[in-house]
Amino acid sequence: MLAANPNSSFHTPLSRFKSSTSKKFRILSQFSPVNGIPPSKIFHLSSILAPNAVLRTPRTRKRRTRSSRGSRNLCNQFAIGASLAAEPDIQSDEALQQPFAPYSIKIPVGDRHILVETGHMGRQASGAVTVTDGETIIYTTVCLADVPSEPSDFFPLSVHYQERFSAAGRTSGGFFKREGKTKDHEVLICRLIDRPLRPTMLKGFYHETQILSWVLSYDGLHPPDSLAVTAAGIAVALSEVPNSKVIAGVRIGLIGDKFVVNPTMKEMEGSKLDLLLAGTDSAILMIEGYCDFLPEEKLLQAVEAGQNAVRDICKEVESLVKKCGKQKMLEAIKLPPPELYKHVEEIAGDELVEALQIKNKIPRRKALSSVEAKVLSILTEEGFVSKTGTAVTTETLPDLLEDEEEDEEVVVDGEVDEGDVHIKPIPKKSTPLLFSEVDVKLVFKEVSSKFLRRRIVEGGKRSDGRTPEELRSITSRCGLLPRAHGSALFTRGETQSLAVATLGDKQMAQRIDNLVDEDEFKRFYLQYTFPPSSVGEVGRAGAPSRREIGHGTLAERALEPILPSEDDFPYTIRVESTITESNGSSSMASVCGGCLALQDAGVPVKCSIAGIAMGMVLDTKEFGGDGTPLILSDITGGEDASGDMDFKVAGNDDGVTAFQMDIKVGGITLPVMRQALLQAREGRKHILAEMSKCFPPPAKRLSKYAPIIHVMKVKPDKVNLIIGSGGKKVKSIIEETGVESIDTQDNGIVKITAKDLSSLEKSKAIISNLTMVPTVGDIYRNCEIKSIAPYGVFVEISPGREGLCHISELSANWLAKAEDAVKVGDRIDVKLIEINEKGQLRLSRRALLPEPNPEKPSTNPIKASADSQKTLDKGKQKKTGQKKDVEVDDAELSEDKSLDVKVKTTAKSKPAEAITLVEDKFVKRLVSSGKDTSETEKSRAKKSTSKPVINISGNSENAVINGEAKIG
Repeated sequence: MLAANPNSSFHTPLSRFKSSTSKKFRILSQFSPVNGIPPSKIFHLSSILAPNAVLRTPRTRKRRTRSSRGSRNLCNQFAIGASLAAEPDIQSDEALQQPFAPYSIKIPVGDRHILVETGHMGRQASGAVTVTDGETIIYTTVCLADVPSEPSDFFPLSVHYQERFSAAGRTSGGFFKREGKTKDHEVLICRLIDRPLRPTMLKGFYHETQILSWVLSYDGLHPPDSLAVTAAGIAVALSEVPNSKVIAGVRIGLIGDKFVVNPTMKEMEGSKLDLLLAGTDSAILMIEGYCDFLPEEKLLQAVEAGQNAVRDICKEVESLVKKCGKQKMLEAIKLPPPELYKHVEEIAGDELVEALQIKNKIPRRKALSSVEAKVLSILTEEGFVSKTGTAVTTETLPDLLEDEEEDEEVVVDGEVDEGDVHIKPIPKKSTPLLFSEVDVKLVFKEVSSKFLRRRIVEGGKRSDGRTPEELRSITSRCGLLPRAHGSALFTRGETQSLAVATLGDKQMAQRIDNLVDEDEFKRFYLQYTFPPSSVGEVGRAGAPSRREIGHGTLAERALEPILPSEDDFPYTIRVESTITESNGSSSMASVCGGCLALQDAGVPVKCSIAGIAMGMVLDTKEFGGDGTPLILSDITGGEDASGDMDFKVAGNDDGVTAFQMDIKVGGITLPVMRQALLQAREGRKHILAEMSKCFPPPAKRLSKYAPIIHVMKVKPDKVNLIIGSGGKKVKSIIEETGVESIDTQDNGIVKITAKDLSSLEKSKAIISNLTMVPTVGDIYRNCEIKSIAPYGVFVEISPGREGLCHISELSANWLAKAEDAVKVGDRIDVKLIEINEKGQLRLSRRALLPEPNPEKPSTNPIKASADSQKTLDKGKQKKTGQKKDVEVDDAELSEDKSLDVKVKTTAKSKPAEAITLVEDKFVKRLVSSGKDTSETEKSRAKKSTSKPVINISGNSENAVINGEAKIG
């Protein structure tokens, strides 16, 4: 690197160049980037390195012979750039930074238009657009680094998508009132943008490219995900990033029997299909969809409808690019030299063929690494690999002097005239072309992929010896983990998934914070984990990667259609899929293992589901085939990396539930997709047959460690009685009964989750009593007095339900205060005599007491109570051997406010001594006269046919006399 020196000067024969401005630009455009610096940046770098440099013109100018042309150093290129920048007719920086004029275009999509605008926002980005559908607006920018990064086999593209809460007129519900960590569904949309764009990027372009996308406005009707894919495709097409084709994305819904392009959110509620497709005007690049056992032919029709819509969008975007697009940076593409491919094939040819025939993944990987190291070592020893890591060629610049003036003198034997100094350079020796180590590795990978594809096409055998349609061996077992609610280990070849199912209540549900101001809870979710040990490597173990989130969602959506409804199975279901071994198709192994784990947990699934990954070799003619694409079933990791397609399909014999396709080439057509879908169906049938051989098989019953959930229905207006003030009541019920949780809903649904049946029954009884509907005339026995007030006592007629027994209703006689008759904790019998407009209960004890004896009036209620207690004690002493049955007619209780009691005693006993003071009145009524007795019995006989008879005992629990408590 040159140091900045204000006194330094660059000397170069400037008279070689003509004064024509166009000629200078044409010469400059031929410069290759030096250390990744494009020619347009040379002006600025030269002024920074030497701001006061003096450019001296030599006195004489002589033409060099062609043999004397060598490599230019960086200093000379800076000087050339500075001389061109000094010309007055060259466009200034201010002119170069003038923004494009705003431009907009309407593109028809389905039954409406989308508005695309550019030039009014993000004018300093390489490409920026806003795309509007309804009142949903997506703003997307594309920027790229000035300096290229190190060459790699992975295009340096990063995508970030964010949904601003302000787009829907709200803010984050968390503590920090700004958007933070990317949410899972935003990650999924990032992947939807990335996957179709990546195949269109040209190889050899290593400038880091970043796509940023924001939802600025959301109307709750037009979904932003498909719009974001289209916006990113347009922004890239307008930018300087060199890509092969314009891409666009659409969503396809199946509403009734009609395919709808970009349906609204309301329309999607009744759709049988959710398909998002992206592609170019001639091919499909990416599809991802979920459906409810849709047949393959119906899927193909949906893909065709989506492809037609994408084609129309791409044509409109191409016309926009012609007007507003920037020139692509094709000069920045740097590919490995063609000579390097020949060297690698010559050195590693035979050993590479043998290594690719090794069946097991780890030995094959080690063998390929050994061959790669050997190739690199040989090329280094022979002097073909640069030890500095930068490729150096014998001539770094193209011919720049072909159009120079013919009348200039020629310097003989390479002599250079630099003013007064004459320099005779040493004659150069011929040196071989040098390659960088990175180029060697890139070429080795491409050559390995080429050899693998040739083996599959020519030999008809894959690395593990299978034919293109053959699947790997499959084994599965359930009940692996004794304390888990459900577990399964699914193994297919060298790919293995340990799936665990856990059941819980609503508290285990996953809450989703979205743009719409509504709480959304997922009662089923699948979480996928891919540890580095699954491929025998050392790596980072931390938060889930974008790949893990994407694979987990695919497996989750594949299994969702087979789950029972919440009414039939009121559990929250969580499935964890941990990949313990991986050699391709791990997401589809999660589908198979997850299905078995659900069955082992006792979830009543509708049917079994299997998943399979399909691959492809598109151009078979290159390897001796007839040109027909070759479809591969159940691909491995190496076939995924070296192949042209990764097409995952999940479903059963009848149809498809989920599918996802990524293309590594320019795209595929519908006939190729049809062949892949039909071949995938045959593969699923084979996998389902192997899953049925699972040993041990799924338990198909709830584990004893799974919680018990009981669902009951109450009146919606009674829900608050269960919750209580600030949730105090529901918390007290949980603490008292020992249940895990009680979940209430506004519609009156109550879900009780418990570990055992006894605690569940206790909570059911309490909630039943709390939510019962009392009626006037109901009688409640043995009720506890909870508190005493100056105006009366509060009596608990059922757990959590209290009513007021006014002091005037406590006794048949006058009371100065309630404590004269009762105290807290006493148990009394009461009758419901009134329910006011607020739902408060008014109770009466006096209605159940005998009328005062007119012959023996009691002026002192306390003394009367004491006398009654003595009578009771005396009766208890004399009732040895007695037996009594008391029958009460509830109709008479409500009409006469009195009790008809029939007492059976022995001949020696006296009724007045056998029962309490309360019962004394009853006995008297029965024995007062035979006439009254016979009339009472006749009246009871008439009514006993329609009213229940209730037995009353001294130690009876709280009960509603007038029939059962009404729940809800």
